Amino acid sequence: MDLFWFSHLHNLSYINLYLSGRVDMRQVEKTIHYLIASGMDPQTENSPYLGFIYTSFQERATFISHGNTARHAKRHGDPKLAQICGTIAADERRHETAYTKIVEKLFEVDPDETVRAFADMMRKNISMPAHLMFDGRDVDLFDRFSSVAQRTGVYTVADYADIIEHLVERWKVESLQTGLSGRGRVAQEYVCGLAQRFRRLEERAHSRAKEGPELPFSWIFDRKVRL
Repeated sequence: MDLFWFSHLHNLSYINLYLSGRVDMRQVEKTIHYLIASGMDPQTENSPYLGFIYTSFQERATFISHGNTARHAKRHGDPKLAQICGTIAADERRHETAYTKIVEKLFEVDPDETVRAFADMMRKNISMPAHLMFDGRDVDLFDRFSSVAQRTGVYTVADYADIIEHLVERWKVESLQTGLSGRGRVAQEYVCGLAQRFRRLEERAHSRAKEGPELPFSWIFDRKVRL
């Protein structure tokens, strides 16, 4: 899509949010600027193995979340926002394809180090770059944002488990037979069983969502939402 047209669509949706009167755009802007100033914390320790595994996961996560947001926007009558989010989702999908192919090659040339890096990355629990978000007041803003995403189905624990399962299958981790050390075998077993663990967490998340507290969210003028 032409960059000018994309910027035009972005501005239209931004104006729509502002004119709706339902969103505190000052708090949203403050959050964006705090996040930019905080930089990135991708948990990769300057390791190319960790870096490409992280980006493979993160790009698929943003593809899923933007796609879900696009569907929400369309269902609630904002076709422009749906178009923007759909375009971003498609870009994220292309990024994901590139990174997963790189990791696929790493598994071919160095399966032991790669599977151990995969397990190491997953033990840390993948955090999205936005986990550093702050609006100048609420130190728990990302937790509240994540709870809303879980409750509305934008990005859930089930999605996290699906991504793990997808990458394990995409990189054929379960079928690795040669080139693994003892630590590599342990890492292989760990990542191959991880998706199921998160599926059990999803069940607990649903239970908590029914009982969550109502807390103010600064982006919508401190209106309380159930978390």
